[in-house]
Amino acid sequence: LNEDNGRFLLLAALIAAYLSAGATVFSALESPSEAAAQLRWNRTLHNFSRIFNISLPELRAFLRSYEAAMAAGIRVDALRPRWDFPGAFYFVGTVVSTIGFGMTTPATVAGKVFLIVYGLFGCAGTILFFNLFLERIISLLAFIMKACHERQLRRSGLLPPNFRRGTAMSGVGSLVGWKPSVYHVMLILGIFAITLSCCASAMYTAVEGWNYVDSLYYCFVTFSTIGFGDLVSSQNAAYQNQGLYRFGNFIFILMGVCCIYSLFNVISIVIKQVLNWVLKKFECRCCPKCHKSSARLGRRNAITPGARLRRHNISMDADGQYDSDTEGRRLSGEMISMRELTASNKVSLAILQKQLSETANGYPRNVCINTRQNGFSAGVGALAIMNNRLAETSDSR
Repeated sequence: LNEDNGRFLLLAALIAAYLSAGATVFSALESPSEAAAQLRWNRTLHNFSRIFNISLPELRAFLRSYEAAMAAGIRVDALRPRWDFPGAFYFVGTVVSTIGFGMTTPATVAGKVFLIVYGLFGCAGTILFFNLFLERIISLLAFIMKACHERQLRRSGLLPPNFRRGTAMSGVGSLVGWKPSVYHVMLILGIFAITLSCCASAMYTAVEGWNYVDSLYYCFVTFSTIGFGDLVSSQNAAYQNQGLYRFGNFIFILMGVCCIYSLFNVISIVIKQVLNWVLKKFECRCCPKCHKSSARLGRRNAITPGARLRRHNISMDADGQYDSDTEGRRLSGEMISMRELTASNKVSLAILQKQLSETANGYPRNVCINTRQNGFSAGVGALAIMNNRLAETSDSR
């Protein structure tokens, strides 16, 4: 039971408790309403059968046909066509972004088979787009926070007036040790996500006729790619300024999903640090084997909130870069093993703050030059792309 396994089991236990608590709350909130609605429907059904002299089996068969028509997109009121080009474009957009509202589904066998192939590459490409957006937004926030910090130092007289970015940093002590905080990044992303959701909700309230709370609910469900489908925008047959509304709807959904995705990745790093802090508080001291293993690992990637960063005495190779989770072993340009792939996906708070500092200070990114380099050298996935952008060096610990 080393530290990595302990963190995984602790997170699994916390998620199970979180799911149980959520299920308890939602069951207490929604179950009475569901039971009351079922009672009202049964009373209405029996009254209709008695008044119009229709047997209950025939009435239920008719209602089943109506439910099938609703699932196929047929409504009593006129709605927009589901499979014209704008409707089909809306459908494929919800597929590749994994929102999946469910109000439109392919009915033919050929359509279902094509969706499997189309979604395989479309979802992969869209997730890559979200990862690259995360990389760009972190660089932008680091640049902005660095500029604000320099302006604050100039006002306080701690920075020379003729200082420019890209000059030697050794003589400016106030900037050498400065690192943008990952908590500030999380706060900025959170504020931007809330502002975007409020603006989008105002548009949906005015155009769709929903109340503001329902519009906020729709924004969160859509931007987080949950996509229940109980509320779906742009489904009426006609709108005032329909082209402008469809464009605004597309932009809001695209920016909202990108922003919430980035926010989720940053929050996941903070959650990991909380898990490390909990493991430190409840560190196993009764088992000598576990204690020896923990001492040997040296808490490789466990940077807890408020803890001092410890320097590791490991030798430097030619390019001077190491990965902290591989104990000084450099990630080479050759095809990496599964151990290296797993290690490259571990991103800590210190890694994030280090790269934020390097990006803000204008330091060039170090590239491993190797004749056998390929696209797998930096890992795969959201955290691997973040690790490539937020790579740490051993002398920064």
